[in-house]
Amino acid sequence: MDVIEEFIKNQQLSKREYEEILKLWKNPEVFQRLSKEAVKIRKQHYGDRVFTRGLIEFTNYCKNNCYYCGIRGGNSKASRYRLTKEDILECCKNGYELGFRTFVLQGGEDPYFTDEKIADIIREMKSEYPDCAITLSIGEKSYESYRLFREAGADRYLLRHETANEEHYRTLHPSQMSLEERKRCLYQLKELGYQIGAGFMVGSPGQTLSHLAEDMVFLQELQPHMVGIGPFIPHHDTVFAEEKSGSVELTLFLLAMIRIMLPKVLLPATTALGTLDPKGREKGLAAGANVVMPNLSPVKNRKLYELYDNKICTGEEAAECRCCLGRRVESVGYHLVNERGDAVK
Repeated sequence: MDVIEEFIKNQQLSKREYEEILKLWKNPEVFQRLSKEAVKIRKQHYGDRVFTRGLIEFTNYCKNNCYYCGIRGGNSKASRYRLTKEDILECCKNGYELGFRTFVLQGGEDPYFTDEKIADIIREMKSEYPDCAITLSIGEKSYESYRLFREAGADRYLLRHETANEEHYRTLHPSQMSLEERKRCLYQLKELGYQIGAGFMVGSPGQTLSHLAEDMVFLQELQPHMVGIGPFIPHHDTVFAEEKSGSVELTLFLLAMIRIMLPKVLLPATTALGTLDPKGREKGLAAGANVVMPNLSPVKNRKLYELYDNKICTGEEAAECRCCLGRRVESVGYHLVNERGDAVK
């Protein structure tokens, strides 16, 4: 347990040491020690507050062909849709009335939504809801694009790196995409003053504990404000359709590790966790997470934004979803708050 105590004391380790800890992920005593420390740190910085993010999945068109993703460009069976600016603002209106103070615009890399169209949507959102934070999750763009969105009023940007290992990255993505480019985007976003979010799937095909140790080292170097991780879940129209899902337990173990390594990070208990385990999001909060992301998208579109199979909450109205999450959060001793929920400095 020496390496565990060293980690808790110093909060940073080498790749070899992270791998040493990760080898112990099935040990209940080790997990209990890590999660206890993670909750202590989380309460020190955020108390018992849990922040909500209103997710607006505004397009499921995507030019990329990532091998694990249900809305990849090469999936001819996907039913495509795009929300209009008016649709998006209606989602915001609904969300604001429910207490949401952060809106997340998430979509595939859709060429229809030019930089100017995105900037125009951001300006409208900021004009109508100046006290709210706007988070973008729309993939790899140029420095100039990111600067335009920032100037229009975007506050945060989510861009999962998926894996920090070059070889593993190539097994998950087509040759036109590169880990180097993904990292470039993250560092440029940080330079432009965004609160940035990285992250990865746990248990993606071909992933090893050594790869996960590299992810930890990369996050340690990047120092993001947010980290989104969730178990890999296969989609039936991808090359990974027959692969097994990632482990909920390993995901929880990593959540606790990330909270200890990045004490002030914003850490979601993801929908993927709740999809594989009915109590997955509650368990995520009990392992150090402090964010949940209910869906504000129109109910008729939610089933079409299918990144993986059996995604939960695709039929619930936003109010119903938030009410349900509120009860779940309270069941583990926390409470939802109507705040922007910025990362503490």
